[in-house]
Amino acid sequence: MRRLRWTLALAAVTAVFLSAGDDVVYVGTYTGKGSQGIYAWRFDAATGTLSELGLVGETANPSFLAIHPNGKFLYAVNETSAGSVTSFSIAEGTGKLTELNRVPSGGADPCHLVVDPTGRAVIVANYTGGSVASFPLADGGTLGSAVTFLQHSGSSINKARQAGPHAHDVALARDNRFAVICDLGMDKLMVYRFDPRSGALSTNDPPFVRLKAGSGPRHFVFDATGRHGYAISELASTITTFDWDASRGALREIQTVSTLPAGFHGESTTAEIAIHPSGRFLYGSNRGHDSLALFTIDQATGTLTAAGRFPTGGRTPRNFAIDPTGKWLLAANQDTNDVVVFRIDQGTGALTPTGERAQVSQPVCVLFAGAAQQYNH
Repeated sequence: MRRLRWTLALAAVTAVFLSAGDDVVYVGTYTGKGSQGIYAWRFDAATGTLSELGLVGETANPSFLAIHPNGKFLYAVNETSAGSVTSFSIAEGTGKLTELNRVPSGGADPCHLVVDPTGRAVIVANYTGGSVASFPLADGGTLGSAVTFLQHSGSSINKARQAGPHAHDVALARDNRFAVICDLGMDKLMVYRFDPRSGALSTNDPPFVRLKAGSGPRHFVFDATGRHGYAISELASTITTFDWDASRGALREIQTVSTLPAGFHGESTTAEIAIHPSGRFLYGSNRGHDSLALFTIDQATGTLTAAGRFPTGGRTPRNFAIDPTGKWLLAANQDTNDVVVFRIDQGTGALTPTGERAQVSQPVCVLFAGAAQQYNH
């Protein structure tokens, strides 16, 4: 009888997963304070509600996640002093993860990774190590040995945070020919050529663009047109808009705006940046002010106009993600151990909390499985 009850319970969970219009949301965490790895929820895009699926993959400090374009594999950094990257297969119907293999990331505390749109390579940023590495992917989703290792060198004016290089993010250009790496420690956006056939990175000319000293660029995103890019700077709480020359892999700064309201004097740093699927709105997270900053995007010039700031309903918002329909935004509040759901106004981009909230220890990354078929940084 006990086995029968378990079988019926498992069937009920699977049935929830397979409902029309559902998506799977994966959340990467810092482990050690109650979390054991990667957790998942079923997300109903019609209602904006979450149904808990629990721990789906046990691994150390999976602080950033990425899904293969075919939707069959998930990759996680293991943000530890040893530094590694883990590949998982995704079980169809349940979303459960099975570890395939794990490889050294090439540096300490890897904090970001991306799968290229062809599904042939993973590129990883090692924060404390201040380096970047790329890995080929086998047909079965496993990670091969690194084909590129690039060690950054340099510093900037903030001696507490910028005494050395800190690679923090990888963003691939829309044509998949270049990779932009935010290096918080050097105040530089490094640009590398990318060969998707081999997964290799090589030096570009020009090799980088420098931001204002002390900015601390953290994450970068390209717009859908491939003509502009945006860097959110952790230490300065700013977003910088760039023109992107896709033929040369060159960035030209055209605007810098604050993510914080005028007159704010408390301590705050930024974290994530994302563009709405419509291409009309850009969001950035403020940790300390504990808000999401909204900007409208000028469709001709790419420049930003501030359009409001919205409390995240918790402390220290790290990553956030917009669902593939563009109707919902999920924000991960690291220090209140929750993920909060917001409805997005399709006309203005404004955010309204729905009251839906998922509890999870130290959430760092939110990833919609359905976004695997879309290009994202």
